[in-house]
Amino acid sequence: MADLSTTYMGLKLKSPIIAGSSGLMNSLENLKQFENAGAGAVVLKSIFEEQILLETQKFINSGDENAKQWNNTFKGIVDSQSHYYEEALDYINNFAKEHTLDQYLAFIKEAKKNLRIPVIASIHCVSKYDWSYFARRIQDAGADALELNVYVLPSDFNRTGTENEQVYFDVIEEVKKQVTIPISLKIGYYFSSLVNTVQKLSETGVSALVMFNRPYNPDIDIHNLKLTSNYLLSNPEEYARTLRWVAILSGKLKCDIAASSGIHSFEPVVKQLLAGATVVQVASAIYLHGIDQVKQLVTGLNGWMDENNFERISDFRGKLSQQNIENPAAYERVQFMKLYSKIE
Repeated sequence: MADLSTTYMGLKLKSPIIAGSSGLMNSLENLKQFENAGAGAVVLKSIFEEQILLETQKFINSGDENAKQWNNTFKGIVDSQSHYYEEALDYINNFAKEHTLDQYLAFIKEAKKNLRIPVIASIHCVSKYDWSYFARRIQDAGADALELNVYVLPSDFNRTGTENEQVYFDVIEEVKKQVTIPISLKIGYYFSSLVNTVQKLSETGVSALVMFNRPYNPDIDIHNLKLTSNYLLSNPEEYARTLRWVAILSGKLKCDIAASSGIHSFEPVVKQLLAGATVVQVASAIYLHGIDQVKQLVTGLNGWMDENNFERISDFRGKLSQQNIENPAAYERVQFMKLYSKIE
């Protein structure tokens, strides 16, 4: 049997396959099953910036006596335009934070009590908010690491690319002031210069970069003339987009790389590791095939390594990254030109 153990963000993992953040990660029973199936770590369901704002509104509108009292007070303050308005708003915001976070912290503690593999918490943010507050509490709850899922869609006509990209650096800076546990940054590919920005992000002190988060993709129902949301899950072909960038960036960053999206079978796991990924994250395949799919990925990787006489992951990781192959242009436009010239 090959040795699948590896190190990710300084954490010891029994395999390079991580159960990525999703709704399935909100159950302790599921987490136990992921561990038994061979996952090297689990990333808990994200707590969202929007969720915090929603909790504030829920508190104001709830039937709780304290909430009623504060709802009346809050309304009165707004109506009178008192200078105490900000203080009242701060109180409600702080209560909402505590209410949301307490549930999340309790789950982290429970997961740590029952699992032997690393537990990675997750915060999903779109702006520079009070994330350092959450990060510190999450660390105190016992999380082994924190994944920051930052997704900034460049759709604001008034913001430059530089301003959009600065959000990522600001979030990291604020969180790093408060925590000592490893931080990973999950990003998309909306950058004017992806490799340059990613390289700079790797120099901020983050322990890993996760490529890529899955964007929300709106669709249109032409029969009911409504906006819908399709393509929530990845398809098996999508690993190729990540593969290229993993291969190009491998060996050129000051942090680990986690490959995400399109991991539906063991073959993409092998390919991403060959390209230079430290680990892979899987989510969609679990929704489609169940938690046992993790076991299939582990078994497939193990079998491939035995078949090719690789004893450890380090024996082949990055073997086919851009910097290690004879023709680096194979990952770029030259190969595109060669291929398409044959079919035009």
